[in-house]
Amino acid sequence: MNGEERRKQILALLNEANEPITATSLAKKHSVTRQIIVADIALLRASGAKIRSEHKGYILDNENSGELRYKIVCQHSKEGVCDEFYTIVDNGGRVLDVMVEHTIYGTISAELNITSRYDADEFVESVSKTGASQLADLTGGIHIHTIAVKSEEAFNRIAKGLKELGILIEK
Repeated sequence: MNGEERRKQILALLNEANEPITATSLAKKHSVTRQIIVADIALLRASGAKIRSEHKGYILDNENSGELRYKIVCQHSKEGVCDEFYTIVDNGGRVLDVMVEHTIYGTISAELNITSRYDADEFVESVSKTGASQLADLTGGIHIHTIAVKSEEAFNRIAKGLKELGILIEK
């Protein structure tokens, strides 16, 4: 199988997937290295495929899902991460990403796709186990999230909840 055929198969797998697929599993399926899959994903993106990288793997970004997207600016301590995520997902939202505005590097972002309390707990546990820093650590806890919701009412519930927790700076 050549690279073009492999990339077509990868895109087909991602199109059928309901959850992220890891580069390692794609590499095993196609009998190539993980690095080749990472390069394939880069080539697919360059050709216009809307592929998101998440901490659980790759997934197609279905922007035509009827969801509304909002950016919110938040600030909290490390201990406030679960409160923030729980407030968003409990009120019908998804945390798509996190961004910070760094004085030297400019905008730094990472995709998250937190859709449930389970995802939130898994993220926090992963940070704890690895000892990794969160992006917000670079900016005194100030960060931006893109959140997706099904309705403006859901967004308003989220904003109200985050404001009551003292987390929301602006929407």
